[in-house]
Amino acid sequence: MAINVIIADDSDFVREGMSIILSVDSDFAVVGCAANGRECVELARRNAADVILMDIQMPVMDGIEATGIITEESLGKVLILTTFDDYDLVRKAIRNGAKGYLIKNHTPDKLKSMIRSVHAGINVLDESIFEQVAQAPSPQSERFDASLYSARELEIIQLVADGLSNREIAGQLFLSEGTVKNYISNILEKSGMEHRTQIAIYYLTGKK
Repeated sequence: MAINVIIADDSDFVREGMSIILSVDSDFAVVGCAANGRECVELARRNAADVILMDIQMPVMDGIEATGIITEESLGKVLILTTFDDYDLVRKAIRNGAKGYLIKNHTPDKLKSMIRSVHAGINVLDESIFEQVAQAPSPQSERFDASLYSARELEIIQLVADGLSNREIAGQLFLSEGTVKNYISNILEKSGMEHRTQIAIYYLTGKK
């Protein structure tokens, strides 16, 4: 069954371009296009959307506010697709329920892959955005439930959030890479998550 998509962007060129890219692939069905956040919310209320491609800076209502309404009303999963890689915007979008954040510089195949991931319940972050999240001096979110994890698991979660690879974590904690991989698998299972990026997002923002 095709993934139903709504495209929200104030640029006619971007809306039409993404619509063409997705419409020629039978895996996707574009069920509506919106020029601002308010139009997007209204479209999502009228049409059953699986994934909503959302720009941030739009007139009438911006993408972050629209994402909050769409999330609150369970109208679809929002994938932010924008030219802005500002860390504060990333945090606001994620806190408002966005399931992914991508910069507009990807190939059509990459975009389709990210839409499929979000539809499957996997949170996605642009690589440049993930680096900002990892490097930002952001404390553990108050909404992060540390009681679920052992002391060693908490160490590993923090290092994942700092952007370290399994090999780097293993070297820092004097463990084998296999042991680190097992710890991360256990953390994902306890958290009900599927990807290490989700661990970092949950640790930093409290959002799953």
